[in-house]
Order: sequence, then structure tokens, then C-alpha cells
Amino acid sequence: MSGAAPKVISLGCRLNIAEGARIDTLIGDRPVQVVNSCGVTQSAVKSSRAAVRRAHKNNPGLPIIVTGCAAQIAPGDFTKLPGVARVIGNGDKFDAAAYGAITPGQIAQMRVNDVMTVARTAPQLLPSFDSHTRAFLEVQNGCDHRCTFCIIPYGRGPSRSVPIGEVVENAQALVERGFKELVLTGVDTTSYGQHMDGTARLPHLIAAILAAVPALERLRIGSIDVAEIDDALFELLTQEMRMMAHVHLSLQAGDDLILKRMRRRHSRAQAVAMADRLMTARPEMAIGADLIAGFPTEDAGAAARTRALIADCHIRFAHIFPYSARHGTPAARMPQLPATVIKARAAALRDVAHVAQRDWLQSLVGSAQSLLVERDGQSGHIGNFARTRISDDAATPGEILPIRILGLDGDVLIGKRAA
Repeated sequence: MSGAAPKVISLGCRLNIAEGARIDTLIGDRPVQVVNSCGVTQSAVKSSRAAVRRAHKNNPGLPIIVTGCAAQIAPGDFTKLPGVARVIGNGDKFDAAAYGAITPGQIAQMRVNDVMTVARTAPQLLPSFDSHTRAFLEVQNGCDHRCTFCIIPYGRGPSRSVPIGEVVENAQALVERGFKELVLTGVDTTSYGQHMDGTARLPHLIAAILAAVPALERLRIGSIDVAEIDDALFELLTQEMRMMAHVHLSLQAGDDLILKRMRRRHSRAQAVAMADRLMTARPEMAIGADLIAGFPTEDAGAAARTRALIADCHIRFAHIFPYSARHGTPAARMPQLPATVIKARAAALRDVAHVAQRDWLQSLVGSAQSLLVERDGQSGHIGNFARTRISDDAATPGEILPIRILGLDGDVLIGKRAA
């Protein structure tokens, strides 16, 4: 394999990045390439297939193993692609035997397990995260909710959590390796602990990490559900300064009827009220959100209410998904909007989000911030997750650097070391 080619290519969410790093540790020097696919949308599946084709083109002599959500949900999409030797399910992706010797007679062999029977998390392999200055730590996997648009429960199975002691041990080991920032990841992170003994929930986990690992300087959590932000989690997000001033909310829409048809567990008013509470308690907070444009039956008024949610919920980072029908989900059987309408509504939502983000970034000019320096020594993310580049000479990767924001270049802040 070329020295520049990654052994594991992970697409999609932060959880996939964390799992891809664990797979990289697991396979070691085995002469294989692994594509850790994403299946959240049809576009993600298409990107996963394209990643397989690129991997084969770049290293045609190496067999490819495909895993991840797209491989779990639609394994047949990958078995006939050039270079693919094996397709394995999410339940097997941490089984060393799944990456064992591959002979020509095993081409397109499938090991796709029934993830709906999975009742535990996989053993935690501590990855190296050599290409990152932040480490991603899986604390939860799977989902028990059945949002009508979502295929992911069929790709990852039921919700389950990693025991607190194991998470704390891994967090300590990562900090000892030099990581100053950790990101807790999961599919439905705020459901953490529900299927254990019932006494440990996400706030208990966060508090345990912060208490047991005092050398940890920065902690983030992945996407969280508005309906499950209780008082304990709210206090940690707004009062604990080692928790970064950045949350990503799973909102999906800004219209109550569409939210009901999505089978979401919050209303528009509840989302707005939570965003207002967060900003009041911690004004420097940056809120991100997932939003879907063009959900079945969405009319012009509903689309307008979702666009208005950008301002009403103080959204700084909008992850916008054009609705993508996923076979087997209830939403796929609802009256669908024309593709041209979905595309136009996604573009309009992105335009509103872009203006809101630009105005927010401009408001940060002149402020003092701290930057976690990435591998290039010149860029990274400040505490509120805004992308930032320093104008000084290169800094040490992984260093947390006090800076002052001087200006804005597109959607990237420009900063300089603080005197």
C-alpha cells in the first residue's frame, strides 16, 4: 500500500470516525483496506460506494473489506464493486477474525449479522487517532427510537452503553497519550445508561470523567436530543468550563406537524425554549443543529418555519440534509415531494444558515479565544467550534493556544497569538 493511503476510510458521523480508528488499531499491519461506510442518506451510500472505487483505483492489489451502516443495511450494493473481498456487518466490525486471511475463493463473502439482536457494545479497543488532535470516545451505540425517516436503528441495532468505568479508563489513557480534548460520541448519546442499572445517565458519566481525569482540558459531546436535556446535563453544559461552549441539537424541523410526522419527541416551542435557556445561561454558547429539508408533506409554510428556526434557536452550525427516502422506513411510504422542490428548499435553508453563521463569526472579531491546533500547525477549532487559522508561525499540533481574533476569511476566523 502507498504510504499516503489510509488503511481505514471512515465516512459519516463522529461515531464512525471513532470506530474507524478502533478498526485501524485492530487490523494492524494486515494487507487490507477497510471502508467504514455511512448509510444515513442515499447520498451517503453513494459516497460510500465512491470511496470503495477510489480505494481500489489507488491500491488495486489490496483487497477491500466494507463495513459500517451502508454495508449493514444494503450489503448487495457493495459485493460486486471492484476490489471488494468481504462485506461485514456492524456487529462483526470489531471481530478480528472478520479481517483474517482472504483468498480468491472468498471474494464477495458476506458476514452481515442481525444487529437488532445486539445487546452489548463491542469491546473497547483504544485507538491511536494518529491523524487527529482530538480523540473521539464512543460511549453509546444504537437507538431505540423510530423516527420515521431514519434507517440507522436498522444499521446499528438497539441502544446500549459503555460502562462508566470503562469510559473513564479510556479517557484517562487518551489524556496520558497527550490529547487535551475528548469528544463523547454515540448514536443517541442522551440515552446513555438507560439500559444499564438505571442509576448512571449521561450527566453522571460526564461528571465522572471530569472528576477522574483532572488533566483533561476540554470535553465535548456529540449530537443530543432536546427532549432529554435534564437539569443535571443543562448545568454541566452551561456551568462547567471544561465543557466546551458548543452543543449540537438533533432538531430536524421547525414545524410541529412535520415533527409529529417525523415522530420526534419535542415541539418547536420546546426547542426554542431550550436554545434560549442555553444562550441565557452561557451567552458564548454556539448551537449546532441537524435539519431536514423537503420531508414528505412539507408545505411552503412548514419550510418557512424551519428556516426561521435558524434565528429562533440561535443556530450557528446547521447540518442540512435534503430529505432522502430510505426503503423500509415509514416516511418512505408518505407522499413524497418532487426532487426539485427538495433541492430548492435545502438550498434556501443553507442560504439562511450561511448568513446567520457569517454574522455570528463577524461578531467574534476582536474576542479572546483558545485554539486547539490541528496537525498542520496553523488551524483548528476554538472552544465554540468555529474554524480558525492563525496568522503567526506554525504552532505545535495538539497545543491549546490563547489567541485574539483579528478578522474573517470566508467562513474561517483569522487569529493571532495573544500577547
